[in-house]
Amino acid sequence: MKLRRRRILVIVVALTGVAVWLFVNPNSYEDIFTKVENTGAEEVVDSGMLAREVLEKLEVKGRAPKTGYSREEFYDGWPIMDGCNLRQKILKREFGETAVLEGCDVVAGEFDEPYTGEHMVLSDKTEVAKIQIDHVVALSDAWQKGAQYKDYETRYKIATDPLNLLAVDGPANEQKSDGDAATWLPKNKKFRCQYVARQVSVKYKYGLWVTKAEKEAILRVLENCPNEPAIGV
Repeated sequence: MKLRRRRILVIVVALTGVAVWLFVNPNSYEDIFTKVENTGAEEVVDSGMLAREVLEKLEVKGRAPKTGYSREEFYDGWPIMDGCNLRQKILKREFGETAVLEGCDVVAGEFDEPYTGEHMVLSDKTEVAKIQIDHVVALSDAWQKGAQYKDYETRYKIATDPLNLLAVDGPANEQKSDGDAATWLPKNKKFRCQYVARQVSVKYKYGLWVTKAEKEAILRVLENCPNEPAIGV
């Protein structure tokens, strides 16, 4: 009986160790890559909450100083799993069945670009290379709204969570820069509701805050879509 109890205890300890390792090891996010492969850019995970309800749960504060910010405070490159990096997987997610692959690389395909609303048909590697992967909540914005007070593992998740990543038009992304909803919204008005819903969902998921002006801008968007659901929270 004592021997059986010892065996059970060893198994429990071992499983606990594995769970802790998965939590602290940034490169062990198998669940992230499952999401990337199996969810579309516009697929909604039913959380039972609306975007405006999630927004009301966010703390409203001013920006913290940008002092100390760098992308390396979040990550030092796209994580790799099974030989493919996260950029490649996000492109494959967005292009769906139209993606033409050379190994992990998407070398052609088409998709509905969310920020401009344009249906983009990309015929070669050079054109695909111009597509950027945007952090919907910009990393600089996240840094100034709570991320600098988080540990590295949490910041890494913010930077690599597919919920916070979209394949977008390069010039549109550069125009956005590190702006929040108070300073930039997609030209594609049909996407604005989902865009702000995604922003508040990311901020809620990772305990970030919004400014007063940002919250007011998001509320103005959500007036046109009061039933917009929260995404993936």
